[in-house]
Amino acid sequence: MLFLRRQLLRTLSFACGSSFMWNRNQLGIAAQTAIQPKVSPPPAGASVRDGIAGGTEMEKVTGIGGFFFRAKDPKALGLWYQQHLGILTIPTTSEEHGWQQEAGSTSFAPFPETTKYFGDPNKSWMLNFRVRDLDKMAAQLQAAGIAVKIDPESYPYGRFARLHDPEGNPIELWQPKVADTKG
Repeated sequence: MLFLRRQLLRTLSFACGSSFMWNRNQLGIAAQTAIQPKVSPPPAGASVRDGIAGGTEMEKVTGIGGFFFRAKDPKALGLWYQQHLGILTIPTTSEEHGWQQEAGSTSFAPFPETTKYFGDPNKSWMLNFRVRDLDKMAAQLQAAGIAVKIDPESYPYGRFARLHDPEGNPIELWQPKVADTKG
């Protein structure tokens, strides 16, 4: 399967906006205070993209609270995600806790209806999960009989692999590139 990385990288750059353009000090301030650092006035039309409406900061969502989708066999598919990817489904009691994701960037990117990036043209979505060690995750999945294709190329944003859940839904695994802190 051909990986359309350039389209993904363009989408990530657009989705992340100017946050990747800030210097280290500004990023540190933004991460600590959850307030955008003072920068030059945004260009016309950028106010909504950058979370500023009418000169005041607009209220924004803080993350993805859930991902809900149709399945032929919801219980079996939920169990598959739990067994192979460690994702717990919605808790059924007050003592249970749902899946807790680690902090990190999340791309939100509508693609053209005609995209080939998801593979099957009948699939209208694709999940992309961050992983710490792509090779270990791929080996774990392959040991369970799940076909995983690791993209041999390393990109500025990290490494990627592709697989499908039992109902044929596309999944991409992403190991973000770790910033070099030496130097």
